[in-house]
Amino acid sequence: MNILLLGDIIGPSGRKAICEKLPIVIKKKNIDFVIVNGENSGDAGVGITKKYFQEFLDAGADVVTTGNHVWDEKEAIEFITSEKRLLRPQNLTQGSPGNGYGIFNSKNKKKVAVINLMGNIFMKKSDDVFQEAKKFIQRVKLKEDADFIVVDMHGEITSEKKAMGYLFDGKATVVVGTHTHVPTSDYMILEKGTAYQTDIGMCGDYNSVIGMNKDNSLKKFLKDPVAKKHYPALGEATISGLMVEADHTTGLAKKVEPIILGKYLENRI
Repeated sequence: MNILLLGDIIGPSGRKAICEKLPIVIKKKNIDFVIVNGENSGDAGVGITKKYFQEFLDAGADVVTTGNHVWDEKEAIEFITSEKRLLRPQNLTQGSPGNGYGIFNSKNKKKVAVINLMGNIFMKKSDDVFQEAKKFIQRVKLKEDADFIVVDMHGEITSEKKAMGYLFDGKATVVVGTHTHVPTSDYMILEKGTAYQTDIGMCGDYNSVIGMNKDNSLKKFLKDPVAKKHYPALGEATISGLMVEADHTTGLAKKVEPIILGKYLENRI
C-alpha cells in the first residue's frame, strides 16, 4: 500500500504544480491513496474554494486537509458540510462545521482513516489537540476500523508535532506535520512502526519566503511603508511531501521516502 502526503498548496503556482505534477507522481510511484493540504490554495495564498478543491480531486487527491486558514475563503464554511473529503482540524472549537476525520476507500479497496489536527502553540485558539487525539485513538482502531490511519498534524512547534508522533506510534500508519512550509529531513519509522516527518514542506514557489513574494516580505520585515499584505510568489512551484509504503497485514509503515519534484530543491522521485 503506497500512501502519498503532500504539504500545503500555496496559491496559483502551487495549484498549477499539483494539477501538472501529481498525476506524474501517482503513476511513477504506483500510489494508492493521496492526501494534500489545501488550506493555502486560494489566490491570496490562504483558504480554499470549492473550485480549487475539485481541481485537486481531479488531479488525483483522495482527501484534502486544512489548518488555521480553513475559513479564510468564506465559501468553505458552506461547502465543507457536503464535501466529506475536505477536512478541517478535528480540534476546532466544538460546533464548527464539517468533519475533522473520516474513513475513505482507496483505489485498491482498502479503508483509510484520515484525521486532521491543529497544534495549540502559536496557533489560532482551538480545543486541546492531545485530548482530541486520544479520543480518536479510542474511537478508530488500526486494523479494526480502518486498514490504515493517517494523521496530518498542522502546527508551528516541532516538539508538539514530535510528541504527537509518539502518541500515535503503533496506532497509526503515518503522522506528518504541515504548516511551516519547509520540508524537514527527519523522515523515519518510529519504534512501534509509525512513519513520521516533522514537516512535509509546501507545494509552492521555493524562491520565496515560505511561499510568499520575497521582495514584499522583506519590505514588511524592514517596516517599509510601501509593503503590502503578504501575497503568494508566482514562480515555478515544487511539490513536496512523503510517500509511505505500508504493510497490508499490520497497517504500519515498511518504508518512507520523501517526494520532491520541481525547481530549486533537490528532486527526489
